[in-house]
Parts: sequence; structure tokens; C-alpha cells
Amino acid sequence: MPRPLRVAIVGAGPAGIYAADALLKSDVATGPGVSIDLFERMPAPFGLIRYGVAPDHPRIKGIITALHQVLDKPQIRLFGNVDYPTDINLDDLRAFYDAVIFSTGATADRELRIPGIELDGSYGAADFVSWYDGHPDVPRTWPLEAEKVAVLGVGNVALDVARVLAKTAEELLPTEIPPNVHEGLKANKALEVHVFGRRGPAQAKFSPMELRELDHSPNIEVIVDPEDIDYDEGSIETRRGNKQADMVAKTLENWAIRDVGDRPHKLFLHFFESPTEILGADGKVVGLRTERTALDGTGNVKGTGEFKDWDVTAVYRAVGYLSDKLPKLPWDIDSGTVPDEGGRVMQESGEHLQSTYVTGWIRRGPVGLIGHTKGDANETVSNLLDDFANHRLQTPGSPEPEAVDAFLGERGVRFTTWEGWYKLDAAEKALGEPQGRARVKLVEREDMLRESGA
Repeated sequence: MPRPLRVAIVGAGPAGIYAADALLKSDVATGPGVSIDLFERMPAPFGLIRYGVAPDHPRIKGIITALHQVLDKPQIRLFGNVDYPTDINLDDLRAFYDAVIFSTGATADRELRIPGIELDGSYGAADFVSWYDGHPDVPRTWPLEAEKVAVLGVGNVALDVARVLAKTAEELLPTEIPPNVHEGLKANKALEVHVFGRRGPAQAKFSPMELRELDHSPNIEVIVDPEDIDYDEGSIETRRGNKQADMVAKTLENWAIRDVGDRPHKLFLHFFESPTEILGADGKVVGLRTERTALDGTGNVKGTGEFKDWDVTAVYRAVGYLSDKLPKLPWDIDSGTVPDEGGRVMQESGEHLQSTYVTGWIRRGPVGLIGHTKGDANETVSNLLDDFANHRLQTPGSPEPEAVDAFLGERGVRFTTWEGWYKLDAAEKALGEPQGRARVKLVEREDMLRESGA
């Protein structure tokens, strides 16, 4: 009787779990069957949803319910707190699996090369997100002394950062934020948050719902300058062809024409302002310089030579995420992705790196919403199964599932399991219950491992 197809997936965020789901829904799953092991460097699964989505977005976190149903399947095992390549590398994985899929995502900030970026008070959005989401590998405190803050970028991460900075700690307390984050936010002095976009309203990358949510807070007054509402022929075409872009533009138009209210925290959305320099004194941020831009007819912009200095003492850049380079895999340094064709990892020679695949942000870069990774996963898995059907996969020397447990045991790797996640989940919910909260997230890695029974 043939053994099941053995697949390792490195990264237990949405991209990796969607790939597992695609495998389970394939014809191969019914015969000869599939056996899938997910490796995750954090003690808990769910990746970006646990450590990248703002805590006041419970609807997005509801995706976890669907992912849960996949991980509940008996053909899947979770190995949490296992780092690639420190605890297990590609050669190790090849010994146990027919194929390996990498879905490690993106956690670092993309560079923004302007003068002053290195100043004290200049921050990457990804680092701030990791802090307020209780990531165990970042500092437990965050400096929130600035009364006026700039956020660079017009995507959903920029909105998340701006919203968390503009809300009060008490507004965020009903969420799952851990005690150290609540204490940090209580000390937040921000009264003005300025979000800057280089192009116009039609080119903003906000999701319509996320944008509208800004205005739901009783403490945040959202302000848009009427002069920033401008469209050229390219912008009009964008609105006609993209319903989301049109909805975003309409929301911004409505905000631009209304009277400014009296909510205590002001959140300004600025368009046609391109950051050119972060201004400093004594090594600290004292302002931001932008150049006014103008539409060129195509939806793109050009500089006007008109500069403005903004009185801010902290700057957060939310200009995109960047993936970490994965050892033993080819790498495109410009895009921060693994070169691929249809999810097959491609070497410089133009040949497929046998039995090795990618999906999600490590494949196509950190763009799109969480749901977009599902299409990626389906394509990658389809090509993996094609390689399987045509006998192009390598044959592992030790395909028995217990061989992996033995290997990690010999290495002294303290790993968590899917059963352990249920224990951690229960512990976090128990912490929230006395306060009427859904959960309180545990931050310390050691606490997570202990509650998981590792």
C-alpha cells in the first residue's frame, strides 16, 4: 500500500494554512493521502493575524475560525517554536518530506531612503505593530512622548498605526492587548497624527471599510484638506475601473467638505505630499519636510518644487513590509522574494529547485489582503501535485512522521503542538474573562510555551 504524500510547510500563517487546505481538498488526499507538517517559529500559529493585524479589528481576526477548521484535520500536525534554519534546515526537511512549501511571509520594514531616517523618533511601522500586538521578540515598552506624529504611507498598515496612536488606551482595553501595551498606551501623548501620501485620493491603498472605521472613534476627528481632493484622467479611469478606489475617494470627499468637529484627537489625511527629509536636532526628530506633488495626467505625480516643513517629533514609515532572506533558497534582493514560476522555486540556472515551493508574501511580496493568498496557495499546490503525478519529486529517506519528532527531540528543540494551541487559547481566554474581555494575549515566549505544555 503506497504511503501518503509527505509535505512540510514552513510558516503557519494564513498562506501556509491555505496551502495545507488546498492539499487536503485535492484528489491525492483521498488516495494515497497526504500528511502535512506545519513548522512555525512562534509558539502559536496564525502568523500575520496574531502579530500583524491591529487588535481593534476583531472581524479580520475572525478568519482564525476558518483556519482553525483546517488545522483541526487529522492529516495535519503543527510544530511551533521551531525556527528555520536554526532548528531545522532545508537538507533536514528533505530527509523527511517529498516536498517543502515556504510561506514565511514578511515581518521587517521596507527601507525608505531619505535623509534623517536614522534619527531617534523615526520608527518602522512593522516594529510598532509587533509591539502593540504583543510579539515576544520585541521590547516590552515603546516611546510615546510625541504630541504630533507623522505616518508615511497610505495603506492599511498606515491606517492601523495612525488609529492606534490616535485612540485612547481605554478605547483599546476591551481588545486582547496585553497589560504592557495598555500601560504604554496610557502614557501616549499624541494629540495630532498626520498621515502623508505622495499621490492623490484615487491612488490610496486603503480598504474602504478600514478607512471608514477611522471616523467611528469618539476621540478621533478625521480631517481632509479640500485642496487635496484632485483627480486627473488617470485617476478618473482608476475610479471607474476599481470599485474600492471609488469608495475610498468618495469617503475622503465627504470628509473634506464637512465642518471640523471637536473630538480631542486630530487625525489628518494629507495627499500630494512626498516626504523628502526627516528633520533633526541633537539626534532627534524635530520635523518632517515634504514636497508638494501634482498629478501628471496618468494618475502618477511629479514634484512641484514647493516644500513644507511639518512640526512633528515622531515619524512612522509604513511604506511596505520586507521578507527575511531564507538560507539555501535563491533570492531576489530588490523585491525581497524567492524567484518562482507558479510557486516552483527557480534557481539562477532557470531550473526548478526540486521539491521546493513558495506561496504568500515570500513568493509575491507583501501586497494584497489576507484572502488573496488563497489563490497563491491553490496555484502552488496545483504545481506541486503535478510534479508528484509526474514523478518529479525527490524521495525522502525517512518519511515516517515519528522521525521528525525524534529529530527535534535529539536537537533539544522545545516545540508546541496544535493540542498545545488549544491550551494556550484557553489560558488567554481565562485571563480576559474577569475583565469581560475575549482574551488577554500572553507576550513572553516562556509563558506561551508553558501554557502550551511544551
